[in-house]
Amino acid sequence: MEYTVQKLAQLAGVSSRTLRYYDEIGILKPARTNSSGYRIYGQKEVDRLQQILFYRELGISLDHIKEIITAPAFDAADALKEHREKLLEKRKQLDLLITNVEKTIASAEGRSTMSDKEKFEGFKKKMIEDNEKQYGKEIREKYGEEMVEKSNAKLMNMTREEHEAVTKLAEEINSTLDQAMETGDPAGELAQKAAGLHKQWITYYWSEYSKEAHAGLAEMYVADERFKAYYDKVRPGAAEFLRDAIKIYTGQQ
Repeated sequence: MEYTVQKLAQLAGVSSRTLRYYDEIGILKPARTNSSGYRIYGQKEVDRLQQILFYRELGISLDHIKEIITAPAFDAADALKEHREKLLEKRKQLDLLITNVEKTIASAEGRSTMSDKEKFEGFKKKMIEDNEKQYGKEIREKYGEEMVEKSNAKLMNMTREEHEAVTKLAEEINSTLDQAMETGDPAGELAQKAAGLHKQWITYYWSEYSKEAHAGLAEMYVADERFKAYYDKVRPGAAEFLRDAIKIYTGQQ
């Protein structure tokens, strides 16, 4: 069966403008253009649009989606299986949050009691899921599955006091880093204090610490724009300064 832009838009629940934009950026081209100049989409394009919308639902950018579905090794059947797993994970997360809310309501109404750990389980799970979505691939490639799983387990078992401490520690790192940059010396006292605080911060998440891994993480802060942007909010160049300070701190320069 074939569809015009308007009919496919109605079928998929998107706007005609969206389909035209997908055509413009090369992520979803029509099968052909008829004699009247209308874009015509066939079954192959319908299937591709479904894939695109699945990926969009998972929060993946259009640029990344284009890279995925235009890659020579792309397999639609495998992609659908992957979508299913991701959606099941998302459902699991929503179920956990709903359960958390229901327990909180019951506790507030005096029908049950709820521990502090239980109150934050849903949020910690979401934090892990968000981290996986943003950085999971890179972190797993660099440090391995076992280390990442241990780190996630450590986060899930974090107490309210530990969570408050690590949040305060992150703020202290940034303020110390800002002061250290005034000196311009990554080997200076303030810069090395920031590096030491950073070590304390990551030990809340890592199951074990090594100087090599710490220096490698600092290098990633500069190489990956997402990490770089986080520290450069302190002030421009903060990611590089922290990297240099940590490399000196760990003796990996």
